[in-house]
Amino acid sequence: MAAVTRLPIEDAIGDLVAALRAGGRAVLQAPPGAGKTTRVPLAMLEAGLTEGTILMLEPRRLAARAAAERMAETLGEAVGATVGYRIRGEAKVGRATRIEVVTEGILTRRLQSDPELSGVGAVIFDEFHERSLNTDLGLALCLEVAGALRDDLILLPMSATLDAAPVAALMGAPVVTSEGRSFPVETRWRAAPLPKGQRREDAVVETVLEALDETEGGMLVFLPGEGEIRRVEARLRDRVPAGCVIRPLFGAMEFSAQRAAIAPDIAARKIVLATAIAETSLTIEDVRVVVDAGLARRARFDPGSGMSRLVTEPVSKAEAAQRAGRAGRVAPGVAHRLWTRGEEGALPAFPPAEIEVADLAGLALELAVWGAGPEALPFLTAPGAGPYAEAQALLRALGALDADHRVTAHGRQMAAMPLHPRLAHMLARAGAGSAPLAALLAERDPLRGAPVDLTLRLEALRDAQGFAARRGLVPHRGTLERVRAEARRLARGAPGDRGLNAAQMAALAYPDRVGLRRKGDAARYVLSGGKGAVMADDDPLAGARLIVVTDLDGNPREARIRQAIRIEEAELRAIFADEIGWIETCHWSKREGRVVARRQERLGAIALDDRVWTDAPAEAVARAMLEGVRHLGLRLSGKAARFAARVEIARAGGADLPAMDSEALLESLEDWLLPFLGGVTGAEDWKRYDLLPALEARLDYGQRQALDRAVPGAFTTPLGRRIPIDYSGEAPEIALRLQEMFGQVEHPKVGGQPLRVTLLSPAGRPVQTTMDLPGFWNSSYADVRKDMRGRYPKHPWPEDPRQADPTLRAKRRE
Repeated sequence: MAAVTRLPIEDAIGDLVAALRAGGRAVLQAPPGAGKTTRVPLAMLEAGLTEGTILMLEPRRLAARAAAERMAETLGEAVGATVGYRIRGEAKVGRATRIEVVTEGILTRRLQSDPELSGVGAVIFDEFHERSLNTDLGLALCLEVAGALRDDLILLPMSATLDAAPVAALMGAPVVTSEGRSFPVETRWRAAPLPKGQRREDAVVETVLEALDETEGGMLVFLPGEGEIRRVEARLRDRVPAGCVIRPLFGAMEFSAQRAAIAPDIAARKIVLATAIAETSLTIEDVRVVVDAGLARRARFDPGSGMSRLVTEPVSKAEAAQRAGRAGRVAPGVAHRLWTRGEEGALPAFPPAEIEVADLAGLALELAVWGAGPEALPFLTAPGAGPYAEAQALLRALGALDADHRVTAHGRQMAAMPLHPRLAHMLARAGAGSAPLAALLAERDPLRGAPVDLTLRLEALRDAQGFAARRGLVPHRGTLERVRAEARRLARGAPGDRGLNAAQMAALAYPDRVGLRRKGDAARYVLSGGKGAVMADDDPLAGARLIVVTDLDGNPREARIRQAIRIEEAELRAIFADEIGWIETCHWSKREGRVVARRQERLGAIALDDRVWTDAPAEAVARAMLEGVRHLGLRLSGKAARFAARVEIARAGGADLPAMDSEALLESLEDWLLPFLGGVTGAEDWKRYDLLPALEARLDYGQRQALDRAVPGAFTTPLGRRIPIDYSGEAPEIALRLQEMFGQVEHPKVGGQPLRVTLLSPAGRPVQTTMDLPGFWNSSYADVRKDMRGRYPKHPWPEDPRQADPTLRAKRRE
């Protein structure tokens, strides 16, 4: 057995073992460098807490391998004896293996195939603070298994920065804390924010070179991803002092290169350019200086690709603290931060849990296979109801769930594949021939900035060197190598090739992204899922009538197409024959301002064939016109407006009549207007439409009689003419010729309320408005008579209008 240096975690091991022995559960909180990853599993084994296997989950393959190798080295054994590991596509375990270090997806697959976890005595969730989706799911499933089937199952989340109280409360477990041990680290912030226009990578290079002059020991530089690492490496290569060696470290590297980055190097001063993979779990010897670019790459759901995508964001305070702590493992150190002390105040305290921001399709499929909804499981953070419902809708479209959200046989087949459900569906339906496309779509684009055509990527995958010579485009070699390796692995577990081409395969993965080009010069598409998308007009694919879009920029209104492939209609029909069908539609077109009736052969929201529906039923046309009415507005005027106003006045007086205010009429359009819309099909028809018959029909005979008594529609003049009463103002109003009111000695009223009477000249112009006709005769009439006699001498203007006969005629000639 190799000599073991006493680690800080040793001071907490006794309390941890006692807690696990007493209750089978605990939460261990220990800072980076305390030794929890490599010491705790061995301590549990030494204490004889379980006779079963101890599973330890690691979020990354490199960390899983490194932890297993370190523990095996401690025991003086090879990996695969007492300590082994399982990661995607690789396993080193044996019959004698008691500790298995596994990546997170391995636990989920094991739980789904064997819910009792036969032979497993304990599950350790290392780096639980990273809150990956698989970790949250794994803990929830293990808690249910422990509660229902395995009360002897030991569960232990371990974390460096997590607020342990919530997970401890969820588990009903004690928190065991290790204080750790580290040397002081001096934190140095920038004096001012990065200047606008300066690339962060250039600032990293400047900081690294300055730190090399001012410090000693190894240096760890945190960058968000491989691209940034390669660019910083290229800038530093010819500028670092002699005796320095640059070691990249990221997850997609060959394991031998990863090992070289974390292994001690006594012959050179090592500069490790690493992603967040180096924050925890891994021990990198002799690091005395940390340079933190302040960025992290996380998985977030991307509506553009329909799957999770890695996005670059500012680090959280917890992540920054972990990174800085790496400088104080072996001696006092220095941590350079590429942001100001003031900017640090705006950083979030912790990174978000992946379940809050990632695509939930995979989670929804796993829970369907498990046979429980998220509300039935003890999640530390429950998935959002909206995103979860969207995930279920996608799974139904892929045939993974039935209408009751139960998993289908096809869904179980998909869940067994290490792919997003979209790509798993494609691989299951299209067979091994789709493995290269599945691997390609699961990776980042190897031809970023190139035309959108997906066939270019497949061509580069088949022959990168010849492709570059023919096309003048240089693909990212590392990405292509990863795609090829993953394609070989996927093909081994896939069903036989079904003979589909790449466009058909892509359509299987993206049934909601089949695009039909809209009419017009611009390359605008409507997608089968109902959304809109646009392609650059100068793209070689811009003229294609039908495409399958595999990547969009996520704009919710009209997304820009980043990757797509042309598909022929016959190819589409061959795979979606059951989903394509004739639909008769009758709807209001805002653009055309009329009812449009069509017969369409549709795949989702796209119409492969579109014809006029010449014999559309009248009721269907009328119902579509109702939508037009809602769009155009319900404008009451003339007789219809007067009628509605009368009804509202009567209602205010207690009459039992239907409401006819604008809001009530709009809400009940279908009840009263629909039967009267025959022949009305457009905006011009609606302008000319008389609403009065439809409004009058709302009242039965008794209601009409009651309305006429309470609020009559007209005033009968002394000559017997009926003058419409306008109820739209503050008081009911009529307008009539002054001579027609001769002989009227009382002011006219309606419902006990005086009418506002506008008296008109023989030419129809207002000469007086009054609500007291007798008072007018007694006062103002004399002045009006004097003025009007001169203007209209042919009309009668008696001195006493109360004694005169009403008339509309001029005086007889004498």
